[in-house]
Amino acid sequence: MKLLVSAIEPSANIHLKELKKHLSSDVEFIGLFDKSLGNPLEDLSTMAVMGFVDAIKKIKYFLNLKKQMVTLAKDADKVLLMDSSGFNLPLAKELKKTYPNLEIIYYILPQAWAWRKSRIKVIEQVCDKLYSILPFEQNFYTKKEKIKYVGHPLLDEINEFKTDTNTKNSIVYMPGSRRSEIKRLMPIFRQVSQNIGNNKKHILVIPKNFSAQNLKDIYGDISGFEVSYNAHKELYNCEFAFICSGTATLEAALIGTPFTLAYIAKKVDFFIGKYVIKIDKIGLANIFFDKMDHSVLHNELLQENVTVENLIFEYTHKDSQKFLNKSFQLRNYLAHGSSKVVANLIENK
Repeated sequence: MKLLVSAIEPSANIHLKELKKHLSSDVEFIGLFDKSLGNPLEDLSTMAVMGFVDAIKKIKYFLNLKKQMVTLAKDADKVLLMDSSGFNLPLAKELKKTYPNLEIIYYILPQAWAWRKSRIKVIEQVCDKLYSILPFEQNFYTKKEKIKYVGHPLLDEINEFKTDTNTKNSIVYMPGSRRSEIKRLMPIFRQVSQNIGNNKKHILVIPKNFSAQNLKDIYGDISGFEVSYNAHKELYNCEFAFICSGTATLEAALIGTPFTLAYIAKKVDFFIGKYVIKIDKIGLANIFFDKMDHSVLHNELLQENVTVENLIFEYTHKDSQKFLNKSFQLRNYLAHGSSKVVANLIENK
């Protein structure tokens, strides 16, 4: 089987790698994905965008890439779209128009329930199978026969979950996976580590796709940190974490490590998100808890509120037991992983 894959985000490719473990050896990926999984059309590192402004600058590039994907689809048996609705929804429209009988699967659905709910109708029109990783997501769709809750992939990928609050001696810093967000947060994180002092181990988690040669250029002075490429291990072993937005916040929430989300966006991106799209919460775990019982799991410090003083206050006022109790609740809510389930569905097993 040839599977046309569109997975352009690093987090989507982590889930795709886990999915591949459960697919038959005769399933071949074509399209856009991490080069460790085959021969993609494009190196994903050239595709990274951060915010609305960066996306606008690359419109022509992505339009050309969409054309290449549509041409490549003539050889595909099925299509698998993962996250990245800004690229994948226009691609799905063109694929359905060009190949009306080609099955289009969307796994890791766009968060249309949070903003731009009008996209839900479009998703239902152009996609044949919708595999949801959020238990509440099905409630927003009208074509119930198309959508199925399959579990959350992180529950496949995390190997150790905390069961107690035994004191650890390390603090983890995760300033993001894009240069722009790292450069905004690292000077503040560096000061936080210096203020907390040497009685703790300060561990800087680096994305696995970053080369060691470029670390100084991206992060600046990291002499006060121990460097690690293993996020799950460090989150399990630490007592607290400072994390930029993204999948890492949900990883920490599931593992059971208290953390604070710290995020500094470009001013225009923040304005659009807060006042135009009206995003209320950006942490994935907070979004889940809002749906479950209208509560939150962790604090979110944004823009000018990301200060050394505020971050240290978050660390010194953590409630590890309360956080762990809510982590248990979150694990139960998501129930199980999704990789094997989705692999079987793709292959009609």
